[in-house]
Amino acid sequence: MGRIFSGVQPTGNLHLGNYLGAIQNFVTLQQDHDCIYCVVDLHAVTVWQDPAELTHNTREVTAAYLAAGVDPGQCVIFNQSQVSAHAELAWVLNCVARLGWLNRMTQFKEKAGKHKENASVGLYAYPNLMAADILAYKATHVPVGEDQKQHLELTRDIAQKFNNDYGTDCFPIPEPLIFGAATRVMSLRDGRNKMSKSDPSDMSRINMTDEADAIAKKIRKARTDPDPLPGPEALDAEGRIPAEAEQARPEAYNLLGIYAALVDRPLPEVLGEFEGAQFSQFKEVLTDLAVTVLGPVGSDMKRLTGDAAYVDGVLKAGAERAREITQPILHEVHDIVGFLRA
Repeated sequence: MGRIFSGVQPTGNLHLGNYLGAIQNFVTLQQDHDCIYCVVDLHAVTVWQDPAELTHNTREVTAAYLAAGVDPGQCVIFNQSQVSAHAELAWVLNCVARLGWLNRMTQFKEKAGKHKENASVGLYAYPNLMAADILAYKATHVPVGEDQKQHLELTRDIAQKFNNDYGTDCFPIPEPLIFGAATRVMSLRDGRNKMSKSDPSDMSRINMTDEADAIAKKIRKARTDPDPLPGPEALDAEGRIPAEAEQARPEAYNLLGIYAALVDRPLPEVLGEFEGAQFSQFKEVLTDLAVTVLGPVGSDMKRLTGDAAYVDGVLKAGAERAREITQPILHEVHDIVGFLRA
């Protein structure tokens, strides 16, 4: 049984992309793996967060885990800042990682934009903290989206360099897990851009707490093209969407991918079912499915978010279990590096 580590940032407005790209997979993985799921609040403060909103959003992400079916009896669920090993190990790994490696991280360039000199050091060193999150538990596998693959490659490089520098096999080299038909859920208003909580248009995303009427309206108004839906012959030999086809019809393949992920069926099968259909017909079916799947999750999220004592209790219990795992690993790292400890 491998050990899984993953987390979601508590930055508000959880949406369909968070659900399909991460949280839904957490539920599946817990059946056969030792799973550790974190609310990564230390990562959140790499950019300014209103303190009250950060507290609320931390509880909301936890509520989303629980409402989706992540079982705190089977998994470790906690918020990152309650377990000091993340920050402690991150410093050691800061001293292992090379500046040139971080300079190649494309996400920093995207988030910092033209004003990178004004970005926080935390935002720049964020990938080293992500490496510490994973390695503090000696995780063997990490579910990642396409946008996080580069950071996991850095984690692997850091683990390998630490092992080589100190002549040890302390850290396993974690493997990526990429799931499903909708690993990247795109905007409903522009299929070339990722669905994002930061998009100024709420119509661009389906929020996990949206009511049925809001879900229906957003899908009905989602951008499409005038052609009938493609069939399975549009896919390559491995059942994937060729880049040129996706670029030509980004909205069509986005909606089809969302449907396939929600219904948990292979994309070729879904394309075979809807080949030649008009978008108006397909959107009705997609709406019914999205309301059926997300409606109960959203309702339970709202209920749990309102029960702060229960959610805080889950996080506290999870943090205690997380510390039990990380403390001996951190002590092992201290001994390897040569730190004296009591």
